[in-house]
Amino acid sequence: MDLVLDLIATLSRWSRSHLGDISLALMATLFVLFGPGLNAWVQRSIGSLNFVFRTLIFVLLCAVVYGLAIIFLTPYLAQALGSFNNYTLAPVLLLVFFVIGVLADRS
Repeated sequence: MDLVLDLIATLSRWSRSHLGDISLALMATLFVLFGPGLNAWVQRSIGSLNFVFRTLIFVLLCAVVYGLAIIFLTPYLAQALGSFNNYTLAPVLLLVFFVIGVLADRS
């Protein structure tokens, strides 16, 4: 049992030093998974507008909203993940990546 706990603590310590990159990967993956649904909703919502306005709104959504979300939400996600202790961080990360994998497989 001590070997397993030591392995979890070692993985958590390694993960803690890379939380910024892990959070960025999680955010990008979530946008890849849920972005098409959000884009389709926006297209349905603005479908009656002029072509120029539709294009402008869609470009703003993709460039500004997604870009700002990745830039500004990633540190908050890293901070939230950093609040886990060394015995829970690695299992939580594995669980989150597993759930994202299941969601990706279903879509």
